[in-house]
This record gives sequence, structure tokens and C-alpha cells, in this order.
Amino acid sequence: MIKIKAGMVSAIDQIGLPIALERGFFEKYGLDVEIVRPYATGVDALNALQAGESQIVQVGVPMIGAVLRGMDLVALANYSGNAAKAGSDTTMALIASEASGIRKGDLSSLKGKRIAASFGTINHLYALALLEKAGLTPAEVTLINTPPPDMTVALLSKGIDAFAAWDPWPIVALRDVPGAVEIVRGGDVISYLGFNVATREWATKNGDTIVKFLAGLSEADQWMRKNPKRAAQVATRWVPGLKQEVAEAAMEFNIQQADRRLSANNYRALWSAQDRLHRLGFLKETFDVNKHIESSYILKVMADHPDLFSDLPPIPADVAIKPGYVFKS
Repeated sequence: MIKIKAGMVSAIDQIGLPIALERGFFEKYGLDVEIVRPYATGVDALNALQAGESQIVQVGVPMIGAVLRGMDLVALANYSGNAAKAGSDTTMALIASEASGIRKGDLSSLKGKRIAASFGTINHLYALALLEKAGLTPAEVTLINTPPPDMTVALLSKGIDAFAAWDPWPIVALRDVPGAVEIVRGGDVISYLGFNVATREWATKNGDTIVKFLAGLSEADQWMRKNPKRAAQVATRWVPGLKQEVAEAAMEFNIQQADRRLSANNYRALWSAQDRLHRLGFLKETFDVNKHIESSYILKVMADHPDLFSDLPPIPADVAIKPGYVFKS
């Protein structure tokens, strides 16, 4: 049995990892996987990766900042996203308090409000995209850096007017904060970024192990798509304080993005995230996405085990990729 330490974030869309462990899918492929504690954000998960606490983690937007700071990372597959279409953010929502004056479906009413987001993560990117859609700049609101588990408390104590976050936190807030309003859910304003990420040095030396790891995860994803209520039950054991009814509600959104495959859409998702953050002044520079996505491992899984993806929409021919693919913006 090959030993691996894998890290995850405290979010519903990361649950494929513990499902693969609990259901024996990793064992089936000869892997002995240990899951490192759920982290509050991908930034924390990458810090742990750099410290050697894990060998592979599940992160999205935080990968961008890490690469620009000098970490030589490669994205190996999706843990959440969509290979079949460009936009995908159904696991994201913007929640506001009743007293905030923010109106459901009216993003222009965000002007002048205090909005919580976790800087450098996907919910930060989602908040920025919603502001752009509303014709607002980040300077026209007050963005407050807040870990997702703290957002409900901040809304309840009126420290913020609204927050943008991934599940389960929007659903938790709607249940726990009297009068909380879902201003928008999803909307395809961004292409979701959610990658299995490792250092290039480790990935280069462990290609066969990565293929087995991704095969186990792909099998777990399919089981999750077919058994959302049972998958929600697994989630309650891995996301601290998560209740079954909240997990079930969140899982219905999550299975819409449980797509481990990679296509040109996912290269573009990483490129467009950098482009937005750069245009808005949050990044001073960008990097070539081709140097930090290594798709050969998941492409092998897709070729060897097409049955694991047979329930997903087919990848359109114009965005399907092969080994050696080069993305051009």
C-alpha cells in the first residue's frame, strides 16, 4: 500500500476526498491515504503543503498567490468545477442581513455595504465578479477579510452587511441568522477553480501514484453524484458542526460541480481568475497557466476508466484536450 497524506478545506465541495477514503476506493487502487485536518481556507491548506504536512491538497484561487510567491505548484485535476461548460459557481452564494438594505437580485444595492470574503480565495473572486456585474468597483464597498466559518457570526452580530462564500456557510446563515436573505446563488459569473494541487517536485516523482489517487477520487465523485444524501452524511463527519439537513441541501448544489475532468475550460478558468484579479489591482503580475496545470494524469484516468464519467455531460469537442495541450488566451 502506497502512503499519501492529503489535505482538504472545510467545505462541502471537498467531500469526494473523505468519501474515497471511507468507501474504500483508495484502497482498491492500492493507496493508504491519510486525510490531514480540514482547513478553514485553501491558503491554510497550501501553508501546510509547504510545511510538509501533506503531499497533495485541494485548493483553487489560493494557488495563484502561492505560485506568484514562488511555490512551484501544479494542478492535476478538478475537485470541483466543470469541464463541459465555461461558467460554474452554483456552490457559491451571497447572503445579506435583513437590515442591510441589500435587495434580493439587485446587485447595485451592494454599493456602500460591508461585505465579507476570504481574501485570496474563490469567495473573494466571486464577490469581485458580482461587483463587476453590478457595475461597481471594489472601492465602492468595504471588503472585510473573514474566514468562512466566522461569517455567520459576523452577520448575526451585524459586523457585516453581507458575505460571499462556498457551501455550507450560505445555507447555515439562512437557517441560523433571523431574516437572512440569499441575494444571489451562483449565476455563472465565474468559472469555478477547484484543483488537486501538489508541488512539481513531488508530482514528477509520483506519477503512477497520482493516477491511482485520481482514479479513486473519480470513483468517489460518481458515487457522490448517485448518492447525494449518503454523501451528505459523510460530510457531517468531516465539516465541523455540519448538520445533516444542511449537508443535504448543500450537496444538491455540489453534485452539479463534482467533475474531476480537465478541459480547455479549466485552463481558461485559471487564466480568467488571474486576469480579473490583475485588472482590479489585487495581483501585480500573472503566470502562464500552461506551466502550472499538468493534465496528463487525469487524462489517463479519463482514457482508462471512461465509465467513471459516463453520467457527466460530454466535454464538447472544441474544448476537449489531449496530452501536450497548450492553452492560448
